[in-house]
Amino acid sequence: MNKQELQKRTKDFGLRAIRLIDSLPRSNSASIIGRQLLRSATSVGANYRSACRGRSKAEFIAKLGIALEEADETHYWLELLIESKLVSQQAANPLLSEANQLVAILTASAKTARSNQKSAIKNHKSILRSS
Repeated sequence: MNKQELQKRTKDFGLRAIRLIDSLPRSNSASIIGRQLLRSATSVGANYRSACRGRSKAEFIAKLGIALEEADETHYWLELLIESKLVSQQAANPLLSEANQLVAILTASAKTARSNQKSAIKNHKSILRSS
């Protein structure tokens, strides 16, 4: 999956969350959890997009970590909605599954980026020693 595909996927994730939130019952608890879900689900794409525009590898990794945290938080809010019976398991499952997939993708991306960063540092140190 390339950068543009993941940017689209994270944006679609936020849009799907908006639709789910709009279908929640009109209650105080649904409203509060819905707002939390809205913040975290839309933050995944915003932070991934920000990571892609990072000025350094370290900034990319840090912002990717934030996107990962937000995807995991979204999963939490969805679990609360399901377990409190504010939304049906059937209605939330597609979004729950996507949150899991995004966590896995972002985790793998962060590991790869950290590994590449460590390799670059080792290469740089090796070049400096040989100079």
